[in-house]
Amino acid sequence: MTNSRNSLTPEPNNNQPYVIGILMRYSVMAIAVVLFVVGMVTVNWWLIIIAGAAVYVGVYDIFQSKHSILANYPIAGHIRYFLEDFRPEIRQYLIEDEKEQVPFSRQQRSMVYQRAKNISDTNAFGTLDNLYQGGKEWFLQSAASQPALDKDFRITVGGKDCSQPYNMSVFNISAMSFGSLSANAILALNQGAKLGGFTHDTGEGAISPYHRRFGGDLIWELGTGYFGCRNAQGNFDPDLFAEQAADPQVKMIEIKISQGAKPGKGGVLPAEKITQEIADTRRIPMGEDCISPSSHNAFSTPRELVGFWQQLRELSGGKPVGFKLCIGQPWQFMAIVKAMIEMDNYPDFIVVDGAEGGTGAAPVEFMDSIGMPLVDGLLLVHNTLVGAGIRDKIKVGASGKIVSGFDIARMLALGADWCNSARGFMFAVGCIQARSCHTNTCPTGVATQDPYRQQALDVPSKSQRVANFHQNTLKSLGSIVSAVGLAHPKDLKPYHIARRLEDGQIKLLSKYYYYTDSGALLDGTARSEVFNQMWIMADPDSFAANNDALIAYNQGSRDVGKNTDANKVANEIADADTANSQPVETTTTSSSVTESAQLSDSNIPLTATSELSKVAKVDTVDEGTVIEATEATEATEVIQVTNADKATTDIIKSETPHN
Repeated sequence: MTNSRNSLTPEPNNNQPYVIGILMRYSVMAIAVVLFVVGMVTVNWWLIIIAGAAVYVGVYDIFQSKHSILANYPIAGHIRYFLEDFRPEIRQYLIEDEKEQVPFSRQQRSMVYQRAKNISDTNAFGTLDNLYQGGKEWFLQSAASQPALDKDFRITVGGKDCSQPYNMSVFNISAMSFGSLSANAILALNQGAKLGGFTHDTGEGAISPYHRRFGGDLIWELGTGYFGCRNAQGNFDPDLFAEQAADPQVKMIEIKISQGAKPGKGGVLPAEKITQEIADTRRIPMGEDCISPSSHNAFSTPRELVGFWQQLRELSGGKPVGFKLCIGQPWQFMAIVKAMIEMDNYPDFIVVDGAEGGTGAAPVEFMDSIGMPLVDGLLLVHNTLVGAGIRDKIKVGASGKIVSGFDIARMLALGADWCNSARGFMFAVGCIQARSCHTNTCPTGVATQDPYRQQALDVPSKSQRVANFHQNTLKSLGSIVSAVGLAHPKDLKPYHIARRLEDGQIKLLSKYYYYTDSGALLDGTARSEVFNQMWIMADPDSFAANNDALIAYNQGSRDVGKNTDANKVANEIADADTANSQPVETTTTSSSVTESAQLSDSNIPLTATSELSKVAKVDTVDEGTVIEATEATEATEVIQVTNADKATTDIIKSETPHN
């Protein structure tokens, strides 16, 4: 340690002799040399071999130049790298608690293992959760709950332009490609899907022979590389697509716009993981990294995307066609919605992939800091479709860290129609969360192309575990649905779930999250002004934001706000206060205030500019309305009128400090 951070001639702040420091650094090396000499003197061959090897390593460490730790601490420095290599295992088995999610907790993994093995997943002695912690959520059970008669919950996917609608489970295997997963893992997943009567998403790596062997229902995902239906230049080939899509095993077609693990980046399958089978399946050359571009070249605008899914629908013989995305810039999704409305052509389904998704290897920045989480993305998609008046035309799937019955029930309550799980089914076939998927050294043979490693994955037993996990998870879902007093999870609503806030208060999710009114975006009456603005920015002819339209919209809102009756009411309050210099309490009828302020159930945000000296709060009651005014500083005001509960109306002055 130096005496000063600015010292140019640092000196040790202790009196330890330099020689002692050298001896401590090289002590392990010295011990190895002594043992080697002892072995030579006593002619102990085991000691000679072991100590000699240690001396050799120590000499190499001293003269190598890549690792300063090894140069300063020969032999002993390897302990650091040994512990670093095994840190995930040490943490998982010795340090982490039952609830710590990295990314899945021990409790979550144990639940999947137990259900996959068809053994009891019940626990004793109460919950491990802190039920009073902020963010805790729970379902509100009914006094009239009934046992669910049917646990095989299914929905039908297919709109007016679909001639082959598909009846699918509400819980299915999410997209994972052959190449990312081993052949045996694909076999086990698909046979499990066949046994359990649910669906297996192929991922963007095309339909491999291992997807076809057992005949489980498939969702064919079409990514930016168009694997399995691409020409020599890597572009989409309609003839090859039609040939593959005609297979009766293919039930739906999914266009992948982006994925939660690495939205906006595309993907790379390293050359060392590419076998001849993968090359043949994807129609790519051997010996090169397999690149999935970050965007499609078959379309470049929302309108072209609509045309592309209609082309796929026709080439597939009328099978359901949709797209998957991780929400990024919201107006781009709204632009797609505008395009489908103007062209009167709708996808049969949309899958919302949350940024929590993790089956694709990606840089830390993409995993941690890019893309919208599942709940936020699902709510945006659901609200946009509702606000555009087309929610009933499109089924919505959700994927992203979903493994339990509660996870599924929560997503369905928030607005999804079905859920997909990737890592949950990986656990079912033996994944231990070693997080080495990208290294080709998966210890359980799930995410590797090493033929010797994947031989350890026994397909018959693991496929049964996949079916068991699905069945027992739906059984758990059914128990939740029954407890709430319903017959099918499609009837779950956000008001069936309560959430504790950070301050200890409790809110229903129907109040905690924003839900728009049907058709509100079409006439600009969404209660959230942000939704109105993003809808204005959406351009069906481009994925770029229409900033000129937004500027015009905001200018028009300000001009209209100057002449609103709500502004007049606010000015009257200010004038009365100026005259009396006392807080004013005015009583009038609810109908007159409703007329003067132009309040309606649509909750249209009103804006006005004035020099107000009051903040007014209007509470509507059965007999009349009381307006209370309190003093505040003079400032430009924004008055927002809301009537979400049809019981309370607040006129709020934004960002004006109280005296």
